[in-house]
Amino acid sequence: MIETILSRSIRVICLSGLAVGMQSAFAQDAAPASASMQRVEVTGSRIRQVDLETAQPVQVMTQQQIQATGLVTVGDILNNLSSAGSPDFSKGGSLTSNRENGGQYINLRNLGSNRLLVLVNGKRWTQTVDGFTDMSTVPASMIERIEVLKDGASSIYGSDAIAGVVNIILKKSMEGGQLSLYTGANQHHGDGKNKDFSLSYGAGNDKASLMFGLSHTEQGVVWPSSREITSTSYGPAHPTAGLGGGPWGRITAVDAFGGSLTDPAKGGFNKTLNHTGTYDGVGTGANSRDPNSYHNYVGASADKYNSTQDMMFVMPNKLDTLFVKGEVNLPLDMKFSSTAMYSQRKSTAQIAGYPLQSTTQSTFPVYIDQDSYFNPYGNQVAGAGNGQDLFFARRTIEVPRVTENENRTLHVDGTLEGNFNVRDMAWNWSAGWNHSKVTGSTLGTGNLNLPNLKRALGPSFLNASGVVQCGTPGAPIGLTECTPFDILGGPSASTPEALAYVMSTGQATYGSSVTSFTADIGGEVFKLPAGAIGFAAGVERREVKGYDRPGQFEQSGYSTDLAGNPTVGRYTVKEAYAELNVPVLKGQPFAELLSFNLASRYSDYSNFGNTTNSKISFMYKPVKDLLTRGTWAEGFRAPALGDTFGGGQQSFDTFLDPCDTRFGEAARDPAVQARCVAMGTNATYRQLDQSGTPISSTGGTQGLTAFNSGAGNTFLQPETAVTKTLGFVYSPSFLPGFSGSLDWYNIKVKNRITGISAEYVANECYINGSADFCSVIKRDPATGQVNALSHGNANLGEMETEGFDIALSYRLPRTQYGQFSVRNETSYVDTFRTRTGADSQWNNYAGEYLYNRVKSNTTLDWNLGNWSATWGMRYYSPVKDQCWDVDVECNLPNAQTTWGTGANKLGSLVYHDLSVGYKTSWNGRILVGVNNVFGKEPRITYNTQASAASVDADQPIDRFFYVRYNQSF
Repeated sequence: MIETILSRSIRVICLSGLAVGMQSAFAQDAAPASASMQRVEVTGSRIRQVDLETAQPVQVMTQQQIQATGLVTVGDILNNLSSAGSPDFSKGGSLTSNRENGGQYINLRNLGSNRLLVLVNGKRWTQTVDGFTDMSTVPASMIERIEVLKDGASSIYGSDAIAGVVNIILKKSMEGGQLSLYTGANQHHGDGKNKDFSLSYGAGNDKASLMFGLSHTEQGVVWPSSREITSTSYGPAHPTAGLGGGPWGRITAVDAFGGSLTDPAKGGFNKTLNHTGTYDGVGTGANSRDPNSYHNYVGASADKYNSTQDMMFVMPNKLDTLFVKGEVNLPLDMKFSSTAMYSQRKSTAQIAGYPLQSTTQSTFPVYIDQDSYFNPYGNQVAGAGNGQDLFFARRTIEVPRVTENENRTLHVDGTLEGNFNVRDMAWNWSAGWNHSKVTGSTLGTGNLNLPNLKRALGPSFLNASGVVQCGTPGAPIGLTECTPFDILGGPSASTPEALAYVMSTGQATYGSSVTSFTADIGGEVFKLPAGAIGFAAGVERREVKGYDRPGQFEQSGYSTDLAGNPTVGRYTVKEAYAELNVPVLKGQPFAELLSFNLASRYSDYSNFGNTTNSKISFMYKPVKDLLTRGTWAEGFRAPALGDTFGGGQQSFDTFLDPCDTRFGEAARDPAVQARCVAMGTNATYRQLDQSGTPISSTGGTQGLTAFNSGAGNTFLQPETAVTKTLGFVYSPSFLPGFSGSLDWYNIKVKNRITGISAEYVANECYINGSADFCSVIKRDPATGQVNALSHGNANLGEMETEGFDIALSYRLPRTQYGQFSVRNETSYVDTFRTRTGADSQWNNYAGEYLYNRVKSNTTLDWNLGNWSATWGMRYYSPVKDQCWDVDVECNLPNAQTTWGTGANKLGSLVYHDLSVGYKTSWNGRILVGVNNVFGKEPRITYNTQASAASVDADQPIDRFFYVRYNQSF
């Protein structure tokens, strides 16, 4: 309710502001530009300086460049950087069950979003309990610029700054107001509708200033059924592959262990209900009480279900934000500034109804009782004493599973700062308080209440009124207390009353906060012939708290919702740092500039101890046109709250069993096959999907039972890292307006904290022969299927990446045809590899899907008078994907990859974007644009992170049109 009221209020205010802005704009005079130079702090250093050249590579995006992308969220904007890897949490990851789902996170250099430090105005932003920073909570309309430091910075900022730092600089002040309205959608189906409304206003003088803003942003849903390529799990070439358990009742006998008995020689059977229709679930089931209404189940497509049709391909979300910033100048050259921001994000994820079976929760199995009225093999059909309980499987497609996630972020900070001089040298000081807090709640529907289901499938009878009633004629259960469920009859036989009785509503609450007190001082210590020695030092005390509490019913394990335990934790850290910038040479032959920067930070954590991280960097200009630079820096990442205090929860993991004799590594490697047989499989073992049929591709399938994932590890130690960079910047005086840079980087992370996937555990056990991983896998003694697997977090080996960043820019001389400028940012990855221990083999992911070797963004800008335009090109190099089969979609059958033998090479991708703007005479600006101008169609990939289909949901799926209108007043 609060979300709805806030969202509607912001939209009304923004639309009302349009009329005010149009009227007042004609009377507005342009504010004079200030040419005064001032000392500023650049991301990566605490020393304020006039010269913005740094020894570390920093990429800057302005508000104008942000709007020219046609994107409305900070996450989407930054995920398009050439140095950004594939998002840790895809917009298409509707099956993802954690609290991060629905947010947006930046995976710089593919090192993981939790190894990137996110600052807002130089201050830490809040994180989830698992250490991820949701970029979608910062409204793009309030941003002045974004600075991306592509270098380690733990010596300056502390934990997490291993891959780099993203510093979002919000607008500092305004005179007057600005209104911005935006809408956009995909071309062919009108889906993926995006909206963005924002209004900001500011006023002030030389003594004080105040600015406020509000914004509303929406990203619309995309359903996979709207396009042929996404309408099934593996695309048009394999429309029936990947079909899941069907909506029509499937029954077997129950074996002595409570499992499914299908072997006729042992008295078993495997049947499914006769029905009309096909795998779309539209049809009518036969009489489920009649044993003759069933046929032998052999995995026919018509008896399965296309669960993709009920999933969201791209999940929708809404964000509403209120923002206030003020500054007051005080006596003695002091100033007090404060920022307050409240954001509210609501996201929704939908997947198909639950693939229910008798042992969905192994600790609370549910069977169709032999005394149930609807049991075709029960006592009421076969005759008293001749009935038997039935093991069943059936997807409840009538009620898709929907999770709504409401996330609320509050940020408040206050800083008192001042300036003073010592021996005519400038100094500055500041003392501040920073508080960022996120709270949230999830509400889920579409899961089942197992105790109620057990009663609904328990004894029942036809009473004298012709109504099926729970209980027995001698001991009836009241009609208001229990509703029998004809679960085998399929969707055509279920009733609203029965569904209401067996379904459950799940809920959870979560939150985290970061509160810090800081004190900093900096200035010039004394002057050398080459310039003044710069110094900065400071202390910080930070407290981090968090919790994640599933509902009591979800914790109990009596629901098909994933059972989980609560997470509650906190820690404090006390830190001190110092930084020194020493100019050595200036204006000398072959030494126009030589300076060194040294920094060190000491951190004392309450939960694991202390650590010290240092850095040294240099800048050297042999001539005025050429700057060389380099850095050696230590880094670290403290375990997140969830890493240490996580309660863990069940998860249905999708994985490829390496023991599968058709698609697994056991099909090619005799040593793997031998390990598999020794642990419970056989020479013809096949991994089964939820419909009970063998898998049909290397994509594997979702587990038949819930695994245990995410439990905390109190023995975790911090990650440590060493970052090395070396590069140059060339700005030739003979070519004014041109600048080019080349930076080499190498980042090596040790003691890596990682969440281990189910497939990783299986591969380490069977492919690499690790006994530790084998100890957490259990297989069904009768079928050989994996029925238990545990995976959590561990300090697991090392990670290393190495490559180059290239940046080129050229602002051409102005001509009668306008001003042209061109920019290019290119990242090349030579190595991205991991290993689990000092004696393990390295796995190099560079060049595989999600790990492009080359990503490049080129932009051509033009303006003439009131007109402007931007043409952008995004390039992604070829990648290796998993094969469909050894001889199908497998053009590199002998290639060695991280998943085994065989790969299918996919070609490069190029997307073109265009935007055209016009400034009106009433201080307005119209911007129209098209992303993916040439309508590059999506492609099939079997390594995708999307849940609904084998198409990358984080790449364009269609040509996207948008229009934005800005009005200043």
